[in-house]
Amino acid sequence: MNRLDSSRRPAVIGALVEGNSIRATCRLTGVARWTVIRLLVALGRAATDYQDAALRDLPCKRIQADEIWSFIGAKEKNVRVAQNKLGMGDAWTWVAIDRDTKLVRSWLVGKRDGEHAQVFMDDLASRIAGRIELTTDGYSGYVGAVDMSFGEGIDFAPRW
Repeated sequence: MNRLDSSRRPAVIGALVEGNSIRATCRLTGVARWTVIRLLVALGRAATDYQDAALRDLPCKRIQADEIWSFIGAKEKNVRVAQNKLGMGDAWTWVAIDRDTKLVRSWLVGKRDGEHAQVFMDDLASRIAGRIELTTDGYSGYVGAVDMSFGEGIDFAPRW
C-alpha cells in the first residue's frame, strides 16, 4: 500500500487547517482525494485520543454547556424511509466550554435526547476535578443527567 510521505503530510494538513476544502487541498498539494480523506480521519482519531487522555482532572470553575443543531444528508423531517440509514437526519453537537479559558472540556455528537444528555454529562463529570458552576439552556434532559452525573458536587443553573 502506498503511503503519503512525511514531507507532504504537513502541506496537506496546513491546507485543511487554513479552511480549504478536500478538493482544493488535492489541487494545491497534488495528493489524491482518498489519501487526503484517510489522513483527515487519522488526524481526527489522534486528536480524539489525545483529548481523551490529556483533558482529565481539569481545574475548572465555570462551564457553559449547549447543543448545536445540524443535519447529515437531509433534515430529519425530510429523510425518506428509503434513505433512513444510520446517521442520516438531525445531528446535535453537545459542547461544554470553560467560560474562563474558552477550552472545550467535553463534546459529543448525537441526538438531542435524555440518553445523549446523560452520556455527555457523564463524560464531563469524569474530566472535572472539584466543584463547578454549570449553566445550560432550558433543555429538560439536562436536569436529570446533571443530577445523576455530578450529584451534590455542582452548582447548576439552567436558563429557562
